[in-house]
Amino acid sequence: MSVPKKRNPRLAAGRARAMGVPTRGTTNPNRLRRIDRWIAGTPWVARAVRSAVEPVVIDLGYGATPTTTVELAQRLSGLHPRLRVVGLEIDPDRVAAGRAVADPPRLEFRRGGFELAGLAAGIRDFPGPALIRALNVLRQYTEPEAWKAWDEVCSRLAPGGLLVEGTCDEIGRRCCWVTLTREGPRTLTLACLPSDIDKPSDLAERLPKTLIHRNVPGERIHALLSGLDVCWAKAAPHAPFGPRARWAHTVRLFAERWPVLDRHPRWRLGELTVPWTAVAPQV
Repeated sequence: MSVPKKRNPRLAAGRARAMGVPTRGTTNPNRLRRIDRWIAGTPWVARAVRSAVEPVVIDLGYGATPTTTVELAQRLSGLHPRLRVVGLEIDPDRVAAGRAVADPPRLEFRRGGFELAGLAAGIRDFPGPALIRALNVLRQYTEPEAWKAWDEVCSRLAPGGLLVEGTCDEIGRRCCWVTLTREGPRTLTLACLPSDIDKPSDLAERLPKTLIHRNVPGERIHALLSGLDVCWAKAAPHAPFGPRARWAHTVRLFAERWPVLDRHPRWRLGELTVPWTAVAPQV
């Protein structure tokens, strides 16, 4: 990772405690649909679940209601016949609400946080979760705390497992997330409903905590968003064909100068994925 950190030892299952603080709890139906569909529709991400020895997906900090966890289980159900989705929350009342709608073993809810409630790699010979989704969890943390949380959670992944961490607005029209492995961050994805933005840099307010305060001149993320705005302006002649067409052409122009990892079908959905190295904070 770009910021040096010390790894913390994993907590033994017998003395683990819920690590972290309760999320603010905002939960709306379909708020995380863009992230879920990206997970299911991006081959190298979906492969982490499809090829897993134990296909366990964790929804970390799902909020006041279990709605988005239930939706996650539905949207990823085709990735593996033995898929298990586990929602984790620190607030016991939220866990109780989840258990009221649970459908074990496909869907369950536990009280836990960054320690993963007994599902970390190496506990009772469990290989660790194949994928963890943590959306709108670290927004209330400081940047150093967010880096530390990344390190702690990634250390508990299964070999080949992924952490998808980021933020979105209340109705899921503006989203940014980072995908990480045990070794650290791998990609940054920007996603939006193109008709909901005036320009791509409107997404800056939804950057992950490790990047949001780095959106200043001299930092890579600022250069990326500024470059996207320039391409958006150049793509104005495509506006009569609709906001999606304009976004897709914007990314096509952007890809002439920046490394872009996805292709036109994802661009048409209002997405853009770049390598983490393209936006990593300057040390």
